[in-house]
Amino acid sequence: MSREIIEAVRVIEKEKGIDGDTLINALEDALLAAYKKTPGATRHATVELDNEGDFRVYSIDLPSDIEERLIEEARERALTELEALEAENGERSHTLINDEDLDIDWSEVPEDQVKREDVTPHDFGRIAAQTAKQVILQRIREAEREMMYDEYVDRVTEVVTGIVQQAGDRNNVLVDLGKVEALLPRSEQVDGERYEQGSRIKAVITEVRSGTKGPQVILSRRDPELIRTLFEIEVPEIADGLVEIRGVAREPGYRSKIAVESHAQGVDPVGACVGPRGSRVRMVVSELRGEKIDIIPWNTEPARFIAKALSPARVREVLVDDETKEATVIVPEDQLALAIGKEGLNARLAARLTGWKVDIQSDAEYAQAEAEAAFAGGDSGEEFSGRCIAILANGKRCPNAAIPGSRFCGIAAHRELAEREAAGEELEASQVVGGVSDEEEAPAEEVVGEEADVGAEPQETQPVAEAEAEPEPEESQEAPVEPEVPVAVEETASEGERPSAA
Repeated sequence: MSREIIEAVRVIEKEKGIDGDTLINALEDALLAAYKKTPGATRHATVELDNEGDFRVYSIDLPSDIEERLIEEARERALTELEALEAENGERSHTLINDEDLDIDWSEVPEDQVKREDVTPHDFGRIAAQTAKQVILQRIREAEREMMYDEYVDRVTEVVTGIVQQAGDRNNVLVDLGKVEALLPRSEQVDGERYEQGSRIKAVITEVRSGTKGPQVILSRRDPELIRTLFEIEVPEIADGLVEIRGVAREPGYRSKIAVESHAQGVDPVGACVGPRGSRVRMVVSELRGEKIDIIPWNTEPARFIAKALSPARVREVLVDDETKEATVIVPEDQLALAIGKEGLNARLAARLTGWKVDIQSDAEYAQAEAEAAFAGGDSGEEFSGRCIAILANGKRCPNAAIPGSRFCGIAAHRELAEREAAGEELEASQVVGGVSDEEEAPAEEVVGEEADVGAEPQETQPVAEAEAEPEPEESQEAPVEPEVPVAVEETASEGERPSAA
């Protein structure tokens, strides 16, 4: 019978992939448990496999002093394990510890003080065989659970594909991964997504827990790693290392932004991710159930990168503060709502992607803030010099240089403001508005790249313009003539005092 058991162990080792020594130890423990249930069984015994493949039971007889010491040590270990279990469960256990049930370790006792005797029964009987069978099956299940846990604990952050087994509107979703059944909690589901029974979904393994019924795998559909892996699957350039995803910012179910960089000359990172006619990004959007994706080219210059991250809005100028990691973004008036996004979504994703705190202002708001700052400086008694503080009709600040000793340039409408100020009238910041058009002001704009704004259908890439600092106009003998408003030049006392015109 023992030889048949050994052969069965070998078959199980091949089929289940369980170590044969684990099964042999489980079999020895099972036979020992069965022996202790037989009448006349010794208090201490062990079961060993001899050279002929038969299991033999040996009684262990120890000196009384050594036996008491080993029993005391075993009792302390059992109490420690019981206290740890109570602390974990939060409940007090009323289990009684019997000396007969203690696991006494006599492996360190010298052999000359241990008396062994072969007490193997001729027949364990039906109960002993049934007990051995149950314990063996239990050990096999435990070994399978440990193997399963070791397999999935190393796959955390990996994207897996499973079949939905059970789904509900407000309940957790059970997903079959083949060897194990995973859990998609409500907190890790995307709002608006419905998971129909039998459908295939992709999700990220976020946690693996060890339970009594086997390992419990926790999945997530909200993790940004899902987008990164989906692009690696669909874009060969990313899988080969030619294109790298430098950052991902995601608002699950609504919009995502990814920053990509090319490591090979001639490879367009944005075009590689979009694919021919948007085929590659369309597959990712389909898997994410219509979530919009902006593909942004990575840039080492913070100002340019922030301007790109605010796609699809067009940015005029970006002012950065390297110390505080704060950026002021100036956009045209008609682009302000688009740059901020619905409920601040676009600005929030851009700040998350770049790691900078982003403050978005329109041209008029920024010019108004500059004018207020200039008025504040005048009130404090500081001499003003530099650029004219007047605000043009288009909401932007006048680019002309101020007349020395004044805060305004030589344009007629601005001279009137200067005269009112000289007469002692207190000007409100809202009154500092010139009556000229913005034709005089033509700030240079430079195209810094393209990005893709992709929704359910891919869209063509759009250039985002970033304005360079507006150049200071050179001093001239007389101001240019405006077609709409006549411009006069103020005569000064000496030749050194000449106005600067646009």
